[in-house]
Amino acid sequence: MSRTLDSDRSPGAPNDRVAAAQAQPNIALIKYWGKRDVALNLPVVGSLSITLDTLWTRTEVRFSDALDADSIVLNGKSDPKQLKRTSACLDLLRARAGIRTRAAVVSTNNFPTGAGLASSASGFAAMVLAGDAALGLNLTPAEQSVLARRCSGSAARSIFGGYVEWAHGSRADGEDSVATPLLPADAWPLSVAVAITSTAEKAIGSTEGMNRTADTSPYQDAWIDSQEADLAEARAAIAERDFERLADISEHSCLKMHALALAAKPGLLYWNAATVAAMHVVRSLRAQGVPVFFTIDAGPQLKAVCLPSAASRVAAALREVPGVLNVVETGLGGPAHLIPTAAAAAA
Repeated sequence: MSRTLDSDRSPGAPNDRVAAAQAQPNIALIKYWGKRDVALNLPVVGSLSITLDTLWTRTEVRFSDALDADSIVLNGKSDPKQLKRTSACLDLLRARAGIRTRAAVVSTNNFPTGAGLASSASGFAAMVLAGDAALGLNLTPAEQSVLARRCSGSAARSIFGGYVEWAHGSRADGEDSVATPLLPADAWPLSVAVAITSTAEKAIGSTEGMNRTADTSPYQDAWIDSQEADLAEARAAIAERDFERLADISEHSCLKMHALALAAKPGLLYWNAATVAAMHVVRSLRAQGVPVFFTIDAGPQLKAVCLPSAASRVAAALREVPGVLNVVETGLGGPAHLIPTAAAAAA
């Protein structure tokens, strides 16, 4: 569905245009770190991810002539810190529609926000999808991905489900920097145990961290030069359903990204003690023959990816790690999709 239904219009506000959408966060296996154009959110390297299932963002976007300013309510609270990015994203949608109408955005995450769990990816993917529907733009998934990327880089991947690759592209306007689905979630099911070691927002956001790394890390060129080989290896592993091969290249990419950030000035350390302890637990399980590997984004949360047969054992082991606050178990999820506005409001 790509337009607002009459039933979605609020009583007493006949000119309001409103729609709601749900998107899931994605976890990069071959990491995205660094931008070749900050304004357009163009990555310096390509990346490859999996979309999660039970973690979600639900977002309602309401364009109304009665509003004189944009607003954002996140998890039940007005969020002035997010308003600039929210308005910038809405501006892209308004430009497509040829309007200036302000919008009210209400968004809810069922997982910690701004803590290294890709809440901006799911949040802006849901906003773009809902805004597209509310305004009747009829964008293709690829066009939605490009717009979502402009709002938050990794949101380009959360438009799609399953296994997704985001191309860094070469065009200056960024129109070829778009995500594409590689394999549906049900074509090769995997399980993910997310070890949450902190619910606090990270001190250094991803954009600031990427910029600092690009400016100061001595490993930046090596990171860029080796990425295409990593992507090719991951693509082949997914095509062949080769878990061990995917495990090897994913952990390599994860540790390489963090080494790159650690070497910045001053160094970026996104892990805490529980993150490191959980890494050792996953390595120990894998040495025992359990099909599992870890990946960690710019934050302290560890994601243990495993075959479904090992999910309960992996989750139980992570729950025993000192400092792990909670373990969220999930599978791989589908693409972002529209939902009734009532569902978003009740989230």
